[in-house]
Amino acid sequence: QVQLVESGGGWAHTGGSLRLSCASSGHTFGKYVMAWFRQAPGKKREFVAAFSWSEPATYYADSVKGRFTISRDDAKKTTYLEMNNLKPEDGAVYYCALDPLPVDVNDDYDYNYWGQGTQVTVSS
Repeated sequence: QVQLVESGGGWAHTGGSLRLSCASSGHTFGKYVMAWFRQAPGKKREFVAAFSWSEPATYYADSVKGRFTISRDDAKKTTYLEMNNLKPEDGAVYYCALDPLPVDVNDDYDYNYWGQGTQVTVSS
């Protein structure tokens, strides 16, 4: 059974930094995509960043380019999201997602496995 466990959420001032982690287990996918999505209250879940093991390649939403960095640890099957220069609009529940072959890495419907989410709060 595939499991994703997120950690690292919390509170930060505007301009501050947080680092999220997502550890995956229970799978033997040789190549897969791990991604981060976020959902703020009253808003749709939106794509943040993704890391594809098959290419390898990274993808970012325009709103976080230059501020967020996604990385991986192959041995631990873990992805990290380093978030810098945080803005109040970055506040949301951040979800980790995994799929061996998403058609569109930006589309949450293409991911079959999800973590429980971790809250990020950014205050000015």
